[in-house]
Amino acid sequence: MTNPNSNAPEHSFFERLYTGTGGFPIVSRRKFFYAMAATFLLISLLSIAVRGFTLGIDFAGGSRIQLPADNVSTQQVEDIYSQTLGHGPVAVQRVGSGASATIQVRSDTLDATQTDQLQNALFTQLQPKNSAGQVDRDAISIAEISETWGSEITKKALFALVVFIGLTMIYIAIRFERDMSIAAIVSLLFNLVVTAGIYSLVGFEVTPAAVIGLLTILGYVLYDNVVVFDKVEENTRGVLYLNKRTYAEQANLAANQTLMRSINTTVIGILPIVGMLVIAVWLLGVGTLKDLALVQLVGMVVGAYSSIFLAVPILVSIKERWGPVAAHTRKVLAKREAGAAAPELVKSSAGARPARTSAGTGAPRPGARPSGKRHKRT
Repeated sequence: MTNPNSNAPEHSFFERLYTGTGGFPIVSRRKFFYAMAATFLLISLLSIAVRGFTLGIDFAGGSRIQLPADNVSTQQVEDIYSQTLGHGPVAVQRVGSGASATIQVRSDTLDATQTDQLQNALFTQLQPKNSAGQVDRDAISIAEISETWGSEITKKALFALVVFIGLTMIYIAIRFERDMSIAAIVSLLFNLVVTAGIYSLVGFEVTPAAVIGLLTILGYVLYDNVVVFDKVEENTRGVLYLNKRTYAEQANLAANQTLMRSINTTVIGILPIVGMLVIAVWLLGVGTLKDLALVQLVGMVVGAYSSIFLAVPILVSIKERWGPVAAHTRKVLAKREAGAAAPELVKSSAGARPARTSAGTGAPRPGARPSGKRHKRT
């Protein structure tokens, strides 16, 4: 029987990808994938420790200034802010498009005097108009978000994240066997850390939308792990009673069989996210959607990688360390070595024929029949 995990030379890359015949050595090259995962983790943790996160105003507190964007650029607003208060704002961005577009400025908390100075300077130099088309000082709105409010929002977001992860781990522990649960939880935590690290590297603001997006992609990772491990369970059922394939080979076949499904699901999933980035952010200027789109885009790609190239190899590594799977693997490999050695032994035995006579004497070999010529007795 042909080994389904063998890399058959007659099949092309795309044939092996679409048929899922086990042609990609995912489990056997697990050290390489472990090294890649460790590199991603290291970069993410360093970014989180060194750069940290750019917390949005909802988490950090501060002042939000908003005014109509009619014939006004973000650079003009930033220059007026710096000249008036002597320091620059935290962020200035254009939100929306057309007549409803606005300029939003995020800054540190301003006192009453600074608020009046800034509002007067913006009104004098920009002459903003209200919805009726009249120049109006009240068209410039300034809202204060206290640090206490930001602290409360941060606590609630962290609480929601911890509760979600805890419930997910409980479900995984119930849904799968112990070793699968461990591998799935490691995959989930890897996805969480790497997504947060990339968010830190890019420097986007952490907003409530970003937290919601993170919870969403953790659910996606859980779904992907369920599909992959279901296939592993199906392929490895009864493998301990057979001596032709190991648990690792059957798990590798399952990873190959779900690889194309994971790729298709990821591509289909990120297409609307890319559309959100292009249309909502670049064309419409909706900044909040940018935070949601980035965390989902990164999370879905990392989740597809971790469910195939991390969760399955980790599962096999745990199984092969102890227990019946480890014993079965040693038994199958020993049988293969014995089977490979047997043809060589038979070949060497067939090549050495015994001599018919004793060397150099012409004496008949033991057991040979006597000559047909009889000697007469005297």
